[in-house]
Amino acid sequence: MRERIWVQLPPLLLLPLLLLPPPLWGGPPDSPRSELEPEPGPLQPFDMLYASGVAAYYSGDYELAVRDLEAALRSHRRLREIRARCARHCATRRPLAPPAAGPGAELPFFRALLERARCYRSCETQRLGGPASRHRVSEDVRSDFQRRVPYNYLQRAYIKLNQLEKAVEAAHTFFMANPEHMEMQQNIENYRTMAGVETFQLVDREAKPHLESYSLGVKHYEVDDFELAIKYFEQALREYFNEDMECRALCEGPQRFEEYEYLGYKAGLYEAIADHYMQVLVCQHECVRELATRPGRLSPIENFLPLHFDYLQFAYYRVGEYVKALECAKAYLLLHPDDEDVLDNVDYYESLLDDSTDQGSIEAREDLTMFMKRHKLESELIKSAAESLGFSYTEPNYWIRYGGRQDENRVPSGVNMERVEVHGLSVGKKSSPKIDRDLREGGPLLYENITFVYNSEQLNGTQRVLLDNVLSEEQCRELHGVASGIMLVGDGYRGKTSPHTPNEKFEGATVLKALKFGYEGRVPLKSARLFYDISEKARKIVESYFMLNSTLYFSYTHMVCRTALSGQQDRRNDLSHPIHADNCLLDPEANECWKEPPAYTFRDYSALLYMNDDFEGGEFIFTEMDAKTVTASIKPKCGRMISFSSGGENPHGVKAVTKGQRCAVALWFTLDPLYRELERIQADEVIAILDQEQRGKHELNINPKDEL
Repeated sequence: MRERIWVQLPPLLLLPLLLLPPPLWGGPPDSPRSELEPEPGPLQPFDMLYASGVAAYYSGDYELAVRDLEAALRSHRRLREIRARCARHCATRRPLAPPAAGPGAELPFFRALLERARCYRSCETQRLGGPASRHRVSEDVRSDFQRRVPYNYLQRAYIKLNQLEKAVEAAHTFFMANPEHMEMQQNIENYRTMAGVETFQLVDREAKPHLESYSLGVKHYEVDDFELAIKYFEQALREYFNEDMECRALCEGPQRFEEYEYLGYKAGLYEAIADHYMQVLVCQHECVRELATRPGRLSPIENFLPLHFDYLQFAYYRVGEYVKALECAKAYLLLHPDDEDVLDNVDYYESLLDDSTDQGSIEAREDLTMFMKRHKLESELIKSAAESLGFSYTEPNYWIRYGGRQDENRVPSGVNMERVEVHGLSVGKKSSPKIDRDLREGGPLLYENITFVYNSEQLNGTQRVLLDNVLSEEQCRELHGVASGIMLVGDGYRGKTSPHTPNEKFEGATVLKALKFGYEGRVPLKSARLFYDISEKARKIVESYFMLNSTLYFSYTHMVCRTALSGQQDRRNDLSHPIHADNCLLDPEANECWKEPPAYTFRDYSALLYMNDDFEGGEFIFTEMDAKTVTASIKPKCGRMISFSSGGENPHGVKAVTKGQRCAVALWFTLDPLYRELERIQADEVIAILDQEQRGKHELNINPKDEL
């Protein structure tokens, strides 16, 4: 018999454990000793294998690249499996269940805590074949694996080795998490044609089983194959709950303590435990969102978990299993208790039951009942802790109502079963966003020599305009010259040299910085002033052309240059700047743009004023909301300006700059004065003072350098 340690928990930590039921989908039974035996040889760290594979790729050794990149992916998966398994194993071997209260109860609690930690470390060390510290990787490497970057290298390496089917597989796996890579989609089509692979044979090697089963369930439901729909929806639920357990176990790993500097963290014992535990608990609570989010997407599938039971309640009804239909309908009501359609369904299903059936004994499905009980207890504990420990927390709406089935079979009792027609399903797709103001354009351009090129209709969109000669050739040369003197690598992106693509260097500078450098004599003040003046000129043009009834304010002003890195342009299939919208989070899968943080939701209009054309690539493109279908492509040149409204109606990006340097002044505007650019306000004050000095008026006696 295995030893179990029963302890008395402190009250704060005792509450959730007392209330939580054991999960039905089940923690693993106590594993036999052989299950924890390590595989022959230690597990190699995936970051080391990844670095070796990338180095081999660039040296042209594609066989070694494939070997090490595949090994890195296997190591990454194995490490995740080991961590999740050890967490679950040790939760079973070293439970923290409490006995009756007694003196010194905190000591058994901490003994159990130490035993759990020892078990976990021992389990990991055994399975990894060495210390777990060897597998601590940088954020950059972690990000690469999350974005499936190794598959990008793999698809190229497999092509070099003439292994087309494997290249298709790797390319498709990469593309599923990176839908903004338009060239990758074309690569897949080319590879598929060369290899003779049909579309249905494409394999996503990192596919999430519960999402795949759910999609199959929807597919069979749409063609009235309710038996198979039930099979796949039930399978999806089992896989969902299993994935939820793994997600929760992995949340128990290291936390970032985002509100603290780790080295300066001086909290006491219970504060430290509470801080860490609450971050773990919030992470576990958020697994609901993570499991509903497809790879490469920013937002989850709306109403994802409830939809399983919504589909199942009608599918079971259609095959005559009324008790199960009733259980699923009642399960759905746990998440949406006021859904009138499903409430009607419950009444209808109960009317179909035999008289011998006890309707009162039919409850909501136990798997969801247990899941929701834990979810609500977690929510209550997090809110209580937020109030008592002084941190900010707002409970998200995990079950958005409008992501539901939109077919006439929502209410079986209202359907003529002899003429039933199941329409297409909806998982929250909506039409393109609507702008909440009058759409007008065609106002005066205000300045001489500016050439109108295309309007919205000619650019195949809404609130778009293309103009030429906004800058003269001389002004372009002057701005391009000053750029080299004021720009910083990674400016605006926390110093990241290549924030959008590893194949280009990004540099930027703000208008206030330009004026500061001009005042200090590091660049010509006249040139710094030109940056300020032309951005104001652009603002006035945008405000006038789109016939806005209120003042347009600067939200952000940024001179930016993108430089192609030599030696990294061969067979590029990425973008210089991925497809996005400027005031919302673009979600191509859902055909939606979510106007919520971290998007700059206050931005209303955008403009790009180009300074040069002596480079290759770098075309500005508009797309549909699928982030794939290009609706307009614009080649930058000196003095050309593209302007457009900033919402989801105008997804856009920049094609790869493959040679030379592409420079522009990027401008974002807002109609809300509360979101005016602070640096712009300071720049306005500096310009006013400089103008006064130039006119010989010093009444204010203010040193403009103080403003800088």
